[in-house]
Amino acid sequence: MPDYGHPLRFGTFITPTAATPARPVELVVLSEELGYDLATFQDHPYQPSFLDTWTLMSYAAARTERIHLSGNVLNLPLRPPAVLAKSVASLDLLSGGRVALGLGAGGFWDAIEAYGGTRLAPGDAVDALAEAIRVIRGVWDTADRSVLAVDGAHHRIHGAKRGPAPAHAVPIWLGALKPRMLRLVGRAADGWLPSLPYLQPGDLARGMRVIDEAARAVDRDPAEVVRLLNITPDTEADEIVRLATEDGVSTFIVIGDDEDDLRRFAALTSEVRERVGEARVSGGLRERGRVRGGSALARRLPGIGYDDLPPELAERAVEPGDPAYPRYTSSYLRGGAPGLVLRPRDVAEVRHAVAVARDHRELPLGVLSGGHGISGRSLNRGGLVIDVSALDAVEVIDPGAGRVRLGPGARWADVARTLAPHGLAISSGDFGGVGVGGLATAGGIGWFARSHGLTIDHLTRVEMVLADGRVVRASANDEPDLFWGVRGAGANFGIATSFELTAARVGTIAFAQLAFDATDTADFLVRWGREIEAADRRVTGQVILGARQGGRRIGQALLVVDSADPDTVVACLRPIAEIAPLVQQQVVLTTYDQLMGMFDTSEPQRGRGEPRSHSGLADHLTPVLAVEVADLLDTGTSPFFSIRAVGGAVADVPSAATAYAGRGAAFSLAAFGGGGAFDAAWERLAPHLSGSYLSFETGTGARWIERAFPPAHLARLRELKRRYDPTGLFHDNFFIDPAVDAVVDAAAPSMEGPAA
Repeated sequence: MPDYGHPLRFGTFITPTAATPARPVELVVLSEELGYDLATFQDHPYQPSFLDTWTLMSYAAARTERIHLSGNVLNLPLRPPAVLAKSVASLDLLSGGRVALGLGAGGFWDAIEAYGGTRLAPGDAVDALAEAIRVIRGVWDTADRSVLAVDGAHHRIHGAKRGPAPAHAVPIWLGALKPRMLRLVGRAADGWLPSLPYLQPGDLARGMRVIDEAARAVDRDPAEVVRLLNITPDTEADEIVRLATEDGVSTFIVIGDDEDDLRRFAALTSEVRERVGEARVSGGLRERGRVRGGSALARRLPGIGYDDLPPELAERAVEPGDPAYPRYTSSYLRGGAPGLVLRPRDVAEVRHAVAVARDHRELPLGVLSGGHGISGRSLNRGGLVIDVSALDAVEVIDPGAGRVRLGPGARWADVARTLAPHGLAISSGDFGGVGVGGLATAGGIGWFARSHGLTIDHLTRVEMVLADGRVVRASANDEPDLFWGVRGAGANFGIATSFELTAARVGTIAFAQLAFDATDTADFLVRWGREIEAADRRVTGQVILGARQGGRRIGQALLVVDSADPDTVVACLRPIAEIAPLVQQQVVLTTYDQLMGMFDTSEPQRGRGEPRSHSGLADHLTPVLAVEVADLLDTGTSPFFSIRAVGGAVADVPSAATAYAGRGAAFSLAAFGGGGAFDAAWERLAPHLSGSYLSFETGTGARWIERAFPPAHLARLRELKRRYDPTGLFHDNFFIDPAVDAVVDAAAPSMEGPAA
């Protein structure tokens, strides 16, 4: 039989004994420490001396970080497939994609029947398993918007809700011996999982042939089926090498609970890997990662080297035909259809991903952290996406000094929850689902802007993978020019892999929601601007306006007061509350982590269209600007117009200190709309604006870059681009073209001053 070229993996087969319930978990932890790839468990729910396998797997997942987990094999007759599908997806999401689903058709029917299961004849048990696989995969297939219906003889599903989708493409492995089961493996499963002690001479080879023939009969590549094998701990290295190179087995799972046996077997794995690798090289066989079926391969796009990915990335890469692909077809507001998604888990893998991007520099390139970006540039159509969401660490380095380290894939709601027990917070936008990476390289206008500044104002160090693959750490002392550029234009220079920031001391705060009658919109905005600028800098927030309803326009104000004292809160809010008639009001004392949780959602992002948004910075809400905003709203082209407060601590930082230049602005304006009329209405505002905040801008091209960065800033950024990304690899997120020379206006503010 052939060697299918699958990567070699090694696992353990642990008894879920209830007599010493901690022992199985300790063996899983040991398995991870010894370098095993997989830990598996028997599943006999009717056995009184055994723990429940699924509960045990969940507990083991929480105690480990790397090792994958599976039943070996789960007893399907006592586990309803739709509920099992949800359990698997849930644990896969909670564990970061570390679950496999080993299934069995039954057996031990007396015990199953005693526990309330239905006794089935052998053929019916196989049919029930086939139906169950359809149900399980249907529940996981959240991309399919049709009604989930399986009208089987044993499992019937009518109108069930799909989801959640697992974190990765969970493989379904079947424990099988007889020809009918083996044919099901070939047709519908991802792996065959027999036990060597139960096989007679010739059974393994015969089973391989039956599976291969069944796969080919339904136009599957036989290599889509991984061949696993439970073996005894005394199996010699020679035999394992033979099973791999001659019989096609690639995953070997050692049976037993003896620590010495597990250690002894683990010591063999390096030798086995080396010998199998040498045999493959001498035979001209290239190791294959996950093998995709014909329908998935048909959805590949030309010009992308899918089969040339580094092994570290290939296993987790997502292609258009993969079950995980729907996650990458929508972001917060808009759709996408990338040709390939790479999902690195550490700095080394980010370097590999950047190397893949260099090999495909003609393709659009998106870098995804949280996927909440208004511009939608973390996704693309037909290009490459590097998803750094797995780099999601949130670490408090020094609580006393407020030093924290964040991964780019962490979400700000998670950051807030981790920092809250230490009395710390970082001003970080206004939505908890936003990823750290995008915000911490663009600016970060949040609920504490006037009291604590921008997110980037708390940044002290950033680690980044540059276009040439180098890993650099930039701070005020190391790579200070890069550190200057990262704070406001970081997407142009590389992929950040970690950030160090100094958090602020924050306790209880007040959150106010005030609804104003803003029918006289221009007058309301002038009054709003005047009172916000005059307010205590502990007050930060925004007002949101939309279309008139019944001739009246409501201004919805959301404000934070960085104080726990009710009298102070009232004193800070009273002048603002008096600028126009109040329609509704609510003020509550809360904490920052709770506030960020309010503006978060666990629902999948389902943006599909191509909404436009424009952004501008305004030094003041002048009467002329207020009239233009009112006129824009009255055109009906913008259903959502927000005005966020900046100034205060943001203005304490000199404009020249960071690439973000709009330090003199008291307000950040952002509007959503569509069509040419919206664009034209926005252009009437442009002469009254002093800059732009790129996080809320969908416009592309030189005009928008020049609005965001004054000439002296832009000249310096182009020089940095020539130094750190001279070929323009990072070209799809407000690209600063290194080949274009900016003309520095002699009247522009001086760029002399601190670089950090």
